[in-house]
Amino acid sequence: MSALRDTTVAFIGTGTMAEAMIQGILSKELITPDKITGSDPRSERGEELSARYGIQTTTDNTVAAATGNIIVLSVKPQVLPRVLVGLAGHVRPDALILSIVAGAKIATISNKLNHHNIVRVMPNTPAQIGQGMSVWTATSETSEVQREQAQAILEALGEEIFVADEDYLDMATALSGTGPAYVFLFMEALIDAGVHMGFSRRIAQKLVLKTVEGSVSFARESKLHPAQLRDMVTSPGGTSAEAIYQLEKGGLRTVLSRAVWAAYQKSKYLGGLSKE
Repeated sequence: MSALRDTTVAFIGTGTMAEAMIQGILSKELITPDKITGSDPRSERGEELSARYGIQTTTDNTVAAATGNIIVLSVKPQVLPRVLVGLAGHVRPDALILSIVAGAKIATISNKLNHHNIVRVMPNTPAQIGQGMSVWTATSETSEVQREQAQAILEALGEEIFVADEDYLDMATALSGTGPAYVFLFMEALIDAGVHMGFSRRIAQKLVLKTVEGSVSFARESKLHPAQLRDMVTSPGGTSAEAIYQLEKGGLRTVLSRAVWAAYQKSKYLGGLSKE
């Protein structure tokens, strides 16, 4: 039996990640479309989602909130303060607030809404195809049933990890939340390198996509440390050894570490904006 049976879900903001969640919930048949309401200031976006998924839509956040046993905050960090002011007093006392707003602290949401049943989540874009990685935490006031409901939603998006300390959410934002961008940039660079050597872009892209996909699958199934896997394909004096030497010489590890740290700091900064 679904943990979400007879539960209604309201989405405040219906962007890409919200749509991924709606799609995941419906594809897993956790609830029916009539139990989902999406709120967006653009009426045409609501019409699009209603036609695509059969959900209820509105341009009024308070109308959506009034329908939800679970209220998903899925707006940009910069607009969250205004959204919270508008929602104050319109959230059911027993409702679960599930926030996927990057950087937004639980305390900020709780204080602005005078509400304490809150789950904070950091998902990532592969959730759109059911291959996401979500890191989440919950307040002590959140009931066991509500935690099970949150977990069921996140499992519909891929895999999930619960952490007890909210500080890990900003770390997850920098590592797994922003992580796909690093991978896509690396893939783009490899494809460009292939084109530079003489491959057509179509062939270079196919080679890179399958190489990355296969490498990830092999790493998962082998359960070996990445350093061991790298050693397996690096023969002394060979092509891999020469390529890795150049990557290390160029400071790949240092640059990547700095990038992740910068994303972590940005997440904390956005958390400060959400307090305003």
